[in-house]
Amino acid sequence: MIDLPRFVQARRPVTLARCAGGYLPWLMADVARAAKGRAWFIAADEAQARSIAEAAAYFAPEIAVTMLPAWDCLPYDRASPSLKMAAERVAALAALAEPRTGGALAGRKLPQAELSRAELVVTTVNAVSQRCVPKARIASLSARLKPGSRIDRNSLALKLAANGFVRVDTVVEPGEYALRGGLVDVMPSGEDFALRLDFFGDEIESIRRFDPATQRSLGPAEGFDLLPVSEVLLDADRIRAFRAGWLDKFGATATGDPLYEAVSDGRRLAGMEHWLPLFEPGLVTLFDWLADDDVVVRDAGADKAAADRFDAIADYHDNRVAALSQKKGSYRPLAPGALYLAREEWADRLAAHAVHAASPHSVAPGTLFAIDCDADAARDFAPERVGQANGGAPVYAAIKAHIEDRRSAGDRVVLASYSAGARERLRGLLVDEGVQRIVTADHWQEAQGLAAAGQIVLTVLPLDHGFTRNDPRGALILLTEQDMLGDRLVRKARSARKADAFMAELAMLTPGDLIVHRDHGIGRYDGLLAIAIGGKPHDCVALSYDGGDRLYVPVENIDVLTRYGSDSEGVGLDKLGGVAWSSRKARMKNRIREIAGELLATAAARALREGEPVQIDPHGMAAFVDRFPYAETEDQLKAIADVVEDLTSGRPMDRLVCGDVGFGKTEIALRAAYAAAMSGMQVALVCPTTLLARQHHQNFCERFTGLPIEVRHLSRLVNTADAKAARDGLADGTVDIIVGTHAILAKSVDFKRLGLVIVDEEQRFGVVHKERLKSLKADVHVLTLTATPIPRTLQMALTGLREMSIIATPPVDRLAVRTYVSPFDEVVVREALLREHYRGGQSFFVVPRIADLADIEKFLREQVPEIKPI
Repeated sequence: MIDLPRFVQARRPVTLARCAGGYLPWLMADVARAAKGRAWFIAADEAQARSIAEAAAYFAPEIAVTMLPAWDCLPYDRASPSLKMAAERVAALAALAEPRTGGALAGRKLPQAELSRAELVVTTVNAVSQRCVPKARIASLSARLKPGSRIDRNSLALKLAANGFVRVDTVVEPGEYALRGGLVDVMPSGEDFALRLDFFGDEIESIRRFDPATQRSLGPAEGFDLLPVSEVLLDADRIRAFRAGWLDKFGATATGDPLYEAVSDGRRLAGMEHWLPLFEPGLVTLFDWLADDDVVVRDAGADKAAADRFDAIADYHDNRVAALSQKKGSYRPLAPGALYLAREEWADRLAAHAVHAASPHSVAPGTLFAIDCDADAARDFAPERVGQANGGAPVYAAIKAHIEDRRSAGDRVVLASYSAGARERLRGLLVDEGVQRIVTADHWQEAQGLAAAGQIVLTVLPLDHGFTRNDPRGALILLTEQDMLGDRLVRKARSARKADAFMAELAMLTPGDLIVHRDHGIGRYDGLLAIAIGGKPHDCVALSYDGGDRLYVPVENIDVLTRYGSDSEGVGLDKLGGVAWSSRKARMKNRIREIAGELLATAAARALREGEPVQIDPHGMAAFVDRFPYAETEDQLKAIADVVEDLTSGRPMDRLVCGDVGFGKTEIALRAAYAAAMSGMQVALVCPTTLLARQHHQNFCERFTGLPIEVRHLSRLVNTADAKAARDGLADGTVDIIVGTHAILAKSVDFKRLGLVIVDEEQRFGVVHKERLKSLKADVHVLTLTATPIPRTLQMALTGLREMSIIATPPVDRLAVRTYVSPFDEVVVREALLREHYRGGQSFFVVPRIADLADIEKFLREQVPEIKPI
């Protein structure tokens, strides 16, 4: 057991030996409790930092955990950090500027319970190696706003713009604000929800929280701290400092630079944050923020990450200097030491403040300044997983044996899953293996108590790897899902939103758009207004009708409204209380009845047709699912459940799965194919292109390795012998799954027991191909995957003739596309191409004219010789 009092009082760097990565969140939570000041952890990268922060909050929910990120852009880039990341960084700095004992921020006294609360700050090497504004400067930027505060609405808008907020029509992310008549919507830094400020003259009458996704009010707010969302502000003092610093660094001949002109005019320009030292001449380092009682621990990989960081900064700076010497007037970089720590300064700071190092390795006995954490990495079942893939025993047998051995030795065993659904799946697999006394726990303290009583505890914990912590009373064994089943990605738990009839597109409407009321017809949208009802403000949608009549619809009744879907040019408004709308509705109802009769007959015939139900083995399916190396999104799980229900219902499935590229449609097809193939059916996956067919064939072969399922490929790229073998195998039943292009639809292809047809990107198939598909799917299950369904297919799904599942949630590693418009920059192009090259990816360089191809090819060969242009 680590001697925490001895450790937190150490005045020289201490090595924390045998400190497994999975043990770090628990250790840092204990350090935060024992430290008189704050506990700091410096992670090697952003992913590790967020994992540590989330897990530490699980191990010790009573401590305050602050995540301090770095900018999510490269040094000397033309891109600014994202608005969300910049806002999160400023909010974290503002939280750290608040004193832990006594004092106040912006005149706000802190409760004693908050002042004495243990604190853990998790940050990264990139964040620490970047200079920041002083603590006093951050504290001075905060303004406390609450009901009764007097500030002019226009003055507030100017202040928001100067503080880096971006004006939008509808507030969605931190750092945005919108003006709506007498209302101001804003999402400040550090707030989970947006705020709606209702003004009466120059006084804030009320402040309410609301959900940006639904615009629904969530209740009143007492007030909030208005912080900037950027470390670069454009007030008069900052502009004056920038202009003086620019002239001093680059001379009077550089005043024609677009950045200088934009800042002089008070306009924000993309990438201006990289000249932060000119705006804030007194930058400091995060080490200057540390108090004497603060305890700082850095990860074992932090030293290498820091070395790589300093090498990258120097390389980016040298490239900028070289480009500037070749082409005058381009990007003018500051010296690296202006915004970033130097390599020597980093080392000196680590030694001066006794920054301790966490190492997963042991140290030699008697080593000075080392403390043995006695926490080793958890058991890794990688050999058993490899053996299972090669036809050996299932990994669950090895997991069971390990659990039983450790429990027999008196050790405590806790198993961690990424989600509640994964926990239940793991529980079922272990029960099938014969593991006894399995219980679930929702809290770490509960899990420890149950484990001490000899139970096998399953919990939900956002941790990649576990640990084994030795103890005279019996070791504590924490195994994560990744330790047992292989690499998986963690998705941060999201609060499920209740699906209701609230019109989500209201956020995209602008005053003047047409809206249809179910009972009153077409009206014009005038905005979202707060109407006094019973003496209290109430959000209502304001509509105007013919003759100047107005109608206010409360937000809870907004399901009666729909957006007018056609061209609004020349469309007249209905009159409140008139009969024109009622007459039109009556005529349309008659027409709908006629169409519904035909559709009902078709749907009835389909519903009465019998199909062969798929028999799914829960144990085998769970083992197949465990090969999926990612965490399923909520929409994926829903779509998978829908497909499984269709396959086992006894009726032919005809389901459309609609989702964007990369959102996980292929995994749904894989699970459906597994269920059908293991039930004795043949599966045909039809793709529109040879490239897509080849990719799917590789994915299917990898996932079905070691299973008694034969997967074949059929397209024009397959040689004659292999194509003949595939067709013969389909005819005699030895081929279970065929993946191919239109070649599958040829008349020479016969199936012995076709049970499932999967169509990928249906919109790419022509009429002839679809007629062939119809003949194939007379009595079989059909699963259609598409990102852009054709109108007829979508209409059939929306009207209920075909079932539909929508995947709207991106996977955990899917990043939003960020688009920039900037002058042609050779350094930016080179760095972008090399990053993608070293990542193992491909890049597309699109030029506006064919005549430009030769020049761009020459540029790439000269400036980026590491890549091969084609």
